[in-house]
Amino acid sequence: MLDWLYSIVAQLIVWIHTGLSSVGIDKDSGWAWGGSIILLTVLLRLLLVPLFVKQIHASRKMQELNPKVQALRKKYKNDKQRLNQEVMKLYQENGANPLSGCLPILVQMPVFIGLFQVLKRISDAKPGEGVFAVTPDLVSSAQKANIFGAHIPDTFLNAFGADPKSWSAIVITGIAVVISSCTTFFTVRASMKRQPVTDENNPMMQAQKMMVFLAPLFGLFGLGFPLGVLMYWVTSNSWTLVQQHYIYSKYPPLGANGEPAAGTATGKGGKAAPAPTGIKAKLKKDADPVPEPEDKPKAVRNQPTRKPRSKRSGTPKR
Repeated sequence: MLDWLYSIVAQLIVWIHTGLSSVGIDKDSGWAWGGSIILLTVLLRLLLVPLFVKQIHASRKMQELNPKVQALRKKYKNDKQRLNQEVMKLYQENGANPLSGCLPILVQMPVFIGLFQVLKRISDAKPGEGVFAVTPDLVSSAQKANIFGAHIPDTFLNAFGADPKSWSAIVITGIAVVISSCTTFFTVRASMKRQPVTDENNPMMQAQKMMVFLAPLFGLFGLGFPLGVLMYWVTSNSWTLVQQHYIYSKYPPLGANGEPAAGTATGKGGKAAPAPTGIKAKLKKDADPVPEPEDKPKAVRNQPTRKPRSKRSGTPKR
C-alpha cells in the first residue's frame, strides 16, 4: 500500500549515492551509503525549516494565550465541556493552532518508515533481486558496504543472534543505539525546559514530563533498527538540538504569564538586542503597544491656615 512512498525514498537515496560516487567516494563503501542517508536527512531538515519556524511561532502564540486559558480553567473548572468549547473558541479567535507543533514530526515519520522498509528489504534481498528503485547491483553493493565492520542493513539483534557473531557489528550498532537514545532524551528534555510551567495538574503537562523519562526507553526499539536508520535518527536529533539552541537563544521562551522570562529581554552586556531580520523577523511577535504615561498629579501647595489672633499673639482668648 505504501510502496509508492518506499520507491520515493529509495530513489532519493540512489540519486544521492550516485552524486557521492561521482566525486570520488567508493560507491561500494559504507561511507557512500551512510553519507547518502545523512545527506537525505539534512535535505529533509532543510525543507522542514519553514515548518519549524511556524511551529515556534505557534508555540509562542499558545504561551501568550496561556494566562487567558488558565483564567478559563478556573472559571469553568466544574464544567469540562464548556471549558473545552471556550478554550477552542479562544484559539480560533487568536489564530492559534495547538496541532502546529506536530507538523515537523508528521512530515518526518513517512521518511523514517520508508527508510526503515527500504533498508530492511535490502538486507533480506536475495542475490540478483532489486528493491524498489534500487537495482540488483546497488542492492548487492549496499549489503556488502560496511562502516568499521558493521553493514548498513545490520541490526543489533541480528548481529547478536548471528552464528558466528560479528562483534564489530554488535559494537557499532550498540553504540548507535545508545547515541540515538541519548539524543532523543536531550531533544525531548530541551523542548520541555523551554515550555513555561503552567498548571501542574494539567494532564498534558504531566504527559510531557513523563515523555522525558520514557524517551530513553525508545532506544529498545532501536535494537531492531538497521544501522542506516539509526544514522538517520542520530542525524535528525542532532540537527534538532542545534536548531532549537539557535532559535531559542535568539527568541527565549515566554514565562507562565505570557511575558518574556526575566533576564532575557536584553542582549549581552545589558544592551538591547538587535532588530531581527529574515527568519528572525518571522519569529518576532508583534510588540505590545507602549502604554502612554499617566498624567502626573498636580502638586498641591498647602496654604497655611489663618490662626486666631489669640494664638498668634500668645495671649489667652477672652
